[in-house]
Formats: sequence, structure tokens, C-alpha cells
Amino acid sequence: MAKMLAWEVDRRGPVATGPLHAVHREVPEAGPGELLIRVTASAVCRTDLHVVEGDLPPHKSPVVPGHEVVGEVVSPAQRAGEKVGVAWLRYTDGTCVYCGRGAENLCPASRYTGWDADGGYAEYTVAPTDYVYRLPDGYPDEELAPLLCAGIIGYRALRRANLPPGGSLGIYGFGASAHLAAQVALAEGARVHVLTRAAAAQELARELGAASVGGARDQPPEPLDSAILFAPAGDLVPVAMAALDRGGTLAIAGIHLSDIPPLNYQRHLFQEREVRSVTANTRQDGRELLDFAARHRLRVTTTRYRLDAADRALADLAGDRVNGAAVLIP
Repeated sequence: MAKMLAWEVDRRGPVATGPLHAVHREVPEAGPGELLIRVTASAVCRTDLHVVEGDLPPHKSPVVPGHEVVGEVVSPAQRAGEKVGVAWLRYTDGTCVYCGRGAENLCPASRYTGWDADGGYAEYTVAPTDYVYRLPDGYPDEELAPLLCAGIIGYRALRRANLPPGGSLGIYGFGASAHLAAQVALAEGARVHVLTRAAAAQELARELGAASVGGARDQPPEPLDSAILFAPAGDLVPVAMAALDRGGTLAIAGIHLSDIPPLNYQRHLFQEREVRSVTANTRQDGRELLDFAARHRLRVTTTRYRLDAADRALADLAGDRVNGAAVLIP
């Protein structure tokens, strides 16, 4: 059997302790209803860090992380050579009450790439045919990969934030997902205020057209109609809530968040302010974001790593040393 390079985690712990290690595995085989895909680019997501470090309980061990995958179909033969994208959501039952009302991201039987099944930190991966995406033209594979989670989740978070037309949006944290959501909001006519600690991220926000840029705990120059928290820091929730205007909404985009300090009803919630979580995505979210990317050329900021340096890419993400999205290139 042919062998491939892959990275797997079988014990969870801080990334500095080396829980992610390189192995040579047999190339997987596609079963019924699946595609075997040769990976050409795989973006590195903070959710991968949560899987590796154990913030998310293990679902499969060992597991190959990675759920922002671009590649070419190898089999079945009738689809060979087709470029496709593999994202986080990879299975729902299609029969539960949540699937029935169009909220398949809440399906109790849902399964996920790089958590329940092996993902894209490898030279080949397998994905269910019904859950891969057609990709827009005009982007290199390195730029397409971050759209498949950072882009999709940022898009869903923006919709969950209930941003009114021409409204003001605060973005807390400005990494891979945030810099894409900001461009969607700007293209739709919003005023975007970016609040983040990293100097490089602040500069990127200015280049993309943010109305203002400040530190993560700074007060924006106007009350916010909506806000999105991308940083996995629960102590920023009261900060963002206090910046909301009457009727404003805060969407929390991460799958993992540190503990939230107590909220004061009068200061943070009264006058119909609300806070909402974001749980995975639906395939419709993915199709809408990729269609938007086809119609509006997004600037996708990436930092390239070779596949054999996946451990360094993840460590750089953990240390906030990545501008935009880290992408592994086999």
C-alpha cells in the first residue's frame, strides 16, 4: 500500500509539549458515498488547537486534525481531478427536528472533520460526497483553504450578530476568521471597528478599511449595533456587551471560550441587548459564503508552512505569531 505523511494526536496537552507528531500512514480508501482527495492546501484553525490541547474532549484517537481542506479528487474515477473543499461539518442525520427546520448545525448526531474523523494535516483525506463544496474560481488553493472554516464561521457569526443595514460592527480579535467577516460586513456597507491587541492585526484592519482600530479593551468611537467576539477570551464578553447600543447583539464565534465573568443586568443586558453563541455551520452557510467570495474578491491573508512543519504552524498560532491564516502546503 502507498504511504503518506500525516500528523496525528493521540494524547492531548499543551502544544509546547509535542502532542502533535508526524507519522507515515497508508493512504486511506474511499468507501461508498465518499471521495478520496489529494490535499493541496490545509488551513490551520484555532479549533485544531483546541482538539490537540484537549479543550475539546477527544472523539477519535489517534486523529489527524484539519478541517479547512482544498484538494483534488482521486476517486471515484468519474470525479477525478475535480477541485473540492472539505469543511468542519461532515455528517448530520437529516431526520432530527433540528435538521428538519434547517438548523443541521445543531443536529445531536453531527460529526466533524479533524475531530470525529481524520482531516487535512495529511497528503490525502477522505470526505463524504454530500458535505464537500465546489470552490470559486480566481483564488489560489492557499487562499481558498481558510474560507472553509474561518470564512464560513465568520459569515455565520456576522449573520447571528443581526447587523442592521449601514450599522456599526465591533470585532474583538482579528485573526483568520475576523479579517474575512470584516470584509463581508464592509462590502455590505457597515462601519467596522476592530479591537485587538496585536500590532500586525491592527495594521491589517486599517488596510482593509476599518473605521477605527484599537486595543481589545478600548471603547469604540460610537455605540455598536452589533459585535462579534472572535478571541477565545470570556473576560471580553462584558467589555463587548458594555459597548453595545440599545438593542445590540453580541455573537460569540468560537467553539471554546474561557469562563465569562459575571454580567451586570443594568449595564450589560438591559435595553434588549443580547448575547448569542455560534455553533458550527450549516452547508447553506458554506454555500452562501463561497458564493459571496465568487462575487466579491476577498483579500485572504495567509502565512504558508510546509506540511512537515505543521507542529510549528500550530505553535505559532497558539503564540499569536500568525498574521491572517496559517496554511499547510504538502
